[in-house]
Amino acid sequence: MSDLVTARLVLHPMTGNDAEDVLAGVPGEGARWAPGYPGHGDVNAARRYLDTVARTGDPQPFGNYEVRRQEDGQVVGGVGFHGPADEHGSVAIGYGLVPSARGRGYASEALRELVRFARECGATCVRGDADLDNVASQHVMEAAGMRHVGQDSRVRYFELAWTDAAAVTDAHS
Repeated sequence: MSDLVTARLVLHPMTGNDAEDVLAGVPGEGARWAPGYPGHGDVNAARRYLDTVARTGDPQPFGNYEVRRQEDGQVVGGVGFHGPADEHGSVAIGYGLVPSARGRGYASEALRELVRFARECGATCVRGDADLDNVASQHVMEAAGMRHVGQDSRVRYFELAWTDAAAVTDAHS
Protein backbone atom coordinates (compact mmCIF):
# COMPACT_ATOMS: atom_id res chain seq x y z
CA MET A 1 0.00 0.00 0.00
CA SER A 2 1.38 3.40 -0.97
CA ASP A 3 1.62 6.54 1.12
CA LEU A 4 -1.10 9.16 0.71
CA VAL A 5 0.50 12.55 0.11
CA THR A 6 -0.95 16.02 0.67
CA ALA A 7 0.63 19.46 0.30
CA ARG A 8 2.39 19.23 3.69
CA LEU A 9 1.85 15.70 4.96
CA VAL A 10 2.46 12.06 4.22
CA LEU A 11 -0.12 9.58 5.50
CA HIS A 12 1.90 6.40 5.88
CA PRO A 13 -0.04 3.12 6.14
CA MET A 14 0.66 1.51 9.50
CA THR A 15 2.46 -1.82 9.39
CA GLY A 16 2.67 -4.51 12.03
CA ASN A 17 6.17 -3.31 12.97
CA ASP A 18 4.93 0.29 13.26
CA ALA A 19 2.09 -0.82 15.53
CA GLU A 20 4.40 -2.89 17.72
CA ASP A 21 6.75 0.10 18.05
CA VAL A 22 3.84 2.30 19.11
CA LEU A 23 2.75 -0.22 21.73
CA ALA A 24 6.33 -0.47 23.01
CA GLY A 25 6.64 3.33 23.03
CA VAL A 26 9.93 3.14 21.14
CA PRO A 27 10.43 4.38 17.57
CA GLY A 28 11.67 1.79 15.12
CA GLU A 29 14.85 2.15 13.11
CA GLY A 30 14.72 5.34 11.04
CA ALA A 31 11.43 6.50 12.58
CA ARG A 32 11.21 10.11 13.73
CA TRP A 33 8.56 10.75 16.36
CA ALA A 34 7.59 14.24 17.42
CA PRO A 35 7.59 14.80 21.19
CA GLY A 36 4.35 13.45 22.63
CA TYR A 37 3.91 10.72 20.02
CA PRO A 38 2.39 8.20 20.46
CA GLY A 39 -0.60 9.48 22.39
CA HIS A 40 -3.36 7.45 24.01
CA GLY A 41 -5.39 7.40 20.77
CA ASP A 42 -2.36 6.23 18.79
CA VAL A 43 -1.78 3.35 21.21
CA ASN A 44 -5.45 2.33 20.97
CA ALA A 45 -5.31 2.50 17.17
CA ALA A 46 -2.15 0.36 17.08
CA ARG A 47 -3.74 -2.22 19.38
CA ARG A 48 -6.91 -2.28 17.24
CA TYR A 49 -4.78 -2.63 14.09
CA LEU A 50 -2.85 -5.62 15.48
CA ASP A 51 -6.06 -7.26 16.72
CA THR A 52 -7.58 -6.86 13.25
CA VAL A 53 -4.49 -8.28 11.56
CA ALA A 54 -4.60 -11.29 13.89
CA ARG A 55 -8.32 -11.90 13.28
CA THR A 56 -8.82 -11.09 9.59
CA GLY A 57 -5.53 -9.92 8.06
CA ASP A 58 -4.29 -6.50 7.03
CA PRO A 59 -7.23 -4.06 6.97
CA GLN A 60 -5.77 -1.85 4.24
CA PRO A 61 -7.00 0.28 2.66
CA PHE A 62 -9.27 0.82 5.69
CA GLY A 63 -6.49 0.74 8.27
CA ASN A 64 -4.47 3.28 10.24
CA TYR A 65 -2.02 5.84 8.93
CA GLU A 66 0.81 7.70 10.60
CA VAL A 67 0.65 11.44 9.93
CA ARG A 68 4.14 12.61 8.98
CA ARG A 69 5.19 16.16 8.17
CA GLN A 70 6.91 16.37 4.81
CA GLU A 71 9.28 19.12 6.00
CA ASP A 72 11.04 16.95 8.60
CA GLY A 73 9.52 13.47 8.36
CA GLN A 74 8.38 13.51 11.98
CA VAL A 75 5.31 11.48 12.94
CA VAL A 76 2.98 14.04 14.51
CA GLY A 77 -0.11 11.86 14.93
CA GLY A 78 -2.41 9.36 13.36
CA VAL A 79 -5.52 9.16 11.23
CA GLY A 80 -7.46 6.16 10.11
CA PHE A 81 -10.50 3.98 9.95
CA HIS A 82 -12.11 2.07 12.79
CA GLY A 83 -12.63 -0.86 10.44
CA PRO A 84 -13.73 -1.76 6.93
CA ALA A 85 -16.83 -0.34 5.30
CA ASP A 86 -20.07 -1.80 6.66
CA GLU A 87 -22.78 -3.39 4.52
CA HIS A 88 -23.96 0.09 3.50
CA GLY A 89 -20.49 1.31 2.52
CA SER A 90 -20.06 3.47 5.64
CA VAL A 91 -16.70 3.86 7.40
CA ALA A 92 -15.88 5.44 10.75
CA ILE A 93 -12.79 7.60 11.14
CA GLY A 94 -10.56 8.85 13.91
CA TYR A 95 -7.55 11.14 14.17
CA GLY A 96 -5.27 12.87 16.60
CA LEU A 97 -2.15 15.00 16.66
CA VAL A 98 0.53 15.70 19.23
CA PRO A 99 -0.07 19.02 21.01
CA SER A 100 2.82 20.80 19.25
CA ALA A 101 1.30 20.05 15.82
CA ARG A 102 -2.21 21.29 16.62
CA GLY A 103 -3.65 24.55 15.34
CA ARG A 104 -1.76 24.44 12.02
CA GLY A 105 -4.42 22.80 9.87
CA TYR A 106 -2.66 19.43 9.76
CA ALA A 107 -5.63 17.48 11.13
CA SER A 108 -8.01 19.00 8.57
CA GLU A 109 -5.53 18.37 5.76
CA ALA A 110 -5.02 14.75 6.82
CA LEU A 111 -8.74 14.11 7.26
CA ARG A 112 -9.61 15.66 3.88
CA GLU A 113 -7.17 13.25 2.26
CA LEU A 114 -8.53 10.29 4.21
CA VAL A 115 -12.11 11.20 3.20
CA ARG A 116 -11.04 11.52 -0.45
CA PHE A 117 -9.29 8.17 -0.25
CA ALA A 118 -12.29 6.49 1.41
CA ARG A 119 -14.50 7.57 -1.46
CA GLU A 120 -11.91 6.42 -4.00
CA CYS A 121 -11.96 3.01 -2.29
CA GLY A 122 -15.74 2.75 -2.62
CA ALA A 123 -17.03 4.10 0.69
CA THR A 124 -20.42 5.78 0.43
CA CYS A 125 -20.31 7.55 3.79
CA VAL A 126 -17.67 8.67 6.29
CA ARG A 127 -18.70 9.09 9.94
CA GLY A 128 -16.98 10.56 12.95
CA ASP A 129 -17.75 12.02 16.34
CA ALA A 130 -16.29 14.40 18.89
CA ASP A 131 -17.04 15.14 22.51
CA LEU A 132 -19.32 18.16 22.95
CA ASP A 133 -16.51 20.20 24.49
CA ASN A 134 -13.98 19.29 21.76
CA VAL A 135 -14.82 22.17 19.45
CA ALA A 136 -11.47 21.97 17.66
CA SER A 137 -12.17 18.38 16.56
CA GLN A 138 -15.64 19.38 15.42
CA HIS A 139 -14.07 22.10 13.27
CA VAL A 140 -11.65 19.57 11.77
CA MET A 141 -14.52 17.38 10.58
CA GLU A 142 -16.41 20.38 9.20
CA ALA A 143 -13.26 21.52 7.35
CA ALA A 144 -13.09 18.05 5.78
CA GLY A 145 -16.63 18.47 4.42
CA MET A 146 -18.42 16.48 7.11
CA ARG A 147 -21.72 17.81 8.44
CA HIS A 148 -23.17 17.74 11.95
CA VAL A 149 -25.97 15.13 11.92
CA GLY A 150 -26.87 14.77 15.59
CA GLN A 151 -25.72 14.62 19.16
CA ASP A 152 -26.41 13.02 22.49
CA SER A 153 -25.58 14.13 26.02
CA ARG A 154 -21.85 13.59 25.42
CA VAL A 155 -21.00 13.52 21.70
CA ARG A 156 -21.67 15.36 18.43
CA TYR A 157 -21.91 13.16 15.32
CA PHE A 158 -20.69 14.08 11.83
CA GLU A 159 -20.87 12.46 8.43
CA LEU A 160 -20.27 12.98 4.75
CA ALA A 161 -22.30 10.79 2.39
CA TRP A 162 -22.19 10.56 -1.38
CA THR A 163 -24.96 9.58 -3.70
CA ASP A 164 -22.90 9.70 -6.88
CA ALA A 165 -19.39 10.38 -8.17
CA ALA A 166 -20.15 14.08 -8.71
CA ALA A 167 -20.58 14.51 -4.98
CA VAL A 168 -16.93 13.59 -4.47
CA THR A 169 -15.78 16.45 -6.68
CA ASP A 170 -18.16 18.87 -4.98
CA ALA A 171 -17.06 17.87 -1.47
CA HIS A 172 -13.38 18.48 -2.17
CA SER A 173 -13.51 21.55 -4.40
